[in-house]
Amino acid sequence: MADTAATRGSFLRADAGTSTAAPTARWWQALGDPVLDQVIETALTSAPDVQAANARIAQARAGLEANKTALLPTASVSFAVPYVNLPGSILGNSGREEFHAYAPGFDTSWEIDLFGGTRRKIEAASARAEAAQAGLADARVTLSAEIARAYVSLRAKQAVLALTDRQAAIDSDLVSLARQRLAGGTAPEQPLAQARAQLAQTEADRAKTRADIVVLIDQIAVLAGREPGALDALLSAPNAVPLPPADVAVGDPALLLRNRPDIRMAERQLAAANADVGARVADKYPKISFTGLLGTGGQNFADVFKTSSLIGLALPQIKWSLFDGGRVNAQIRSAKGAYAEAEAQFRGTVLKALQDAENSLTRFGGQRIAYGKALDSQAQAARAHALQVQRVQGGTASRSDALTAERQAVQAEMAAISARAELTTDFVAVEKALGLGWAAQAMEEAPK
Repeated sequence: MADTAATRGSFLRADAGTSTAAPTARWWQALGDPVLDQVIETALTSAPDVQAANARIAQARAGLEANKTALLPTASVSFAVPYVNLPGSILGNSGREEFHAYAPGFDTSWEIDLFGGTRRKIEAASARAEAAQAGLADARVTLSAEIARAYVSLRAKQAVLALTDRQAAIDSDLVSLARQRLAGGTAPEQPLAQARAQLAQTEADRAKTRADIVVLIDQIAVLAGREPGALDALLSAPNAVPLPPADVAVGDPALLLRNRPDIRMAERQLAAANADVGARVADKYPKISFTGLLGTGGQNFADVFKTSSLIGLALPQIKWSLFDGGRVNAQIRSAKGAYAEAEAQFRGTVLKALQDAENSLTRFGGQRIAYGKALDSQAQAARAHALQVQRVQGGTASRSDALTAERQAVQAEMAAISARAELTTDFVAVEKALGLGWAAQAMEEAPK
């Protein structure tokens, strides 16, 4: 499955506006919007989701280091001062003997990893640490895409709000004209009621759009790890809706399989599950360890420093669980089941990644066409308005006709803005599907 995709030279759904050149990791820079660049670059280091992913990496690396220590000997020191009270029956007389004993000691133990169980546990911990590192990259991919989508929507709403203000002014003029015609007896009340309803709807749309703008600004601030309102000064001023480049580099399926952090994460989890199986199999075999003890002792503190009171012990030990009621075999079966689950999840992740890429390319290609048609519609509506103005000037059309044509031109411009925003949003979806949006050093920092 993955091998078949990797051998294809291009995506099935890529259109003429894309190329197989390697895409840029910081894809948002292709939109040419410095404000968007600033917000995303800041968020990639300070957003809560990124910080949480970094914390998971720290946990995984600590677990790896803890597993590595199992290959090394352990040592400890002790110093005991017990109080001893012996009855005469033990001493063979009728008296008792009381004294303090002084017993400093040093002991060490070492389990030899003869059958590789500890090494497989280290391998599993290392794979999980690398999976956590891929999780950080995946968080960055998602975060950059979410911010870009919200930002594009914000700029579209701001542009639509300006046009809604213009539309409200047109609707207000239409109400005035309808009122004058009613008062002059040249028109019934129905056109006035219709014009008033149209104005009320425009004002309702304007109020909702203003609220949407505030919500989007706060959403972007929170995504970037800031409190609501923190980015008002940066984002409140309207700006053009970003537009993707004419030619978009998307690479090929093989590059996708290397770039997508979720695929990397699933592959590392599969490797960890495989190592877990090896660790469980090693439990079937004997464990060999060595324990050593060196110390001194006596009834007086000075005895501690006498070589004659030196005590030493070396104890090799073989431990083999010959009968455990099938516990180890059950653990092996459980580990193999977990491996089968991880393998299925890996396959599913690869398939979903390929589907995401192909679907996003399909939508992006279709929206390119839709945006072009929206621009044509806008141009024709503007032309119709200009012609209607000429007719008014020539006395062959009313001012109401010109206002209606102007309103239609404004609506066509709104539709073009929405189409442009949707095109850029689909571009963002393509970049997210390609697994872009994370700094290259994220994977280079994988634990050693």
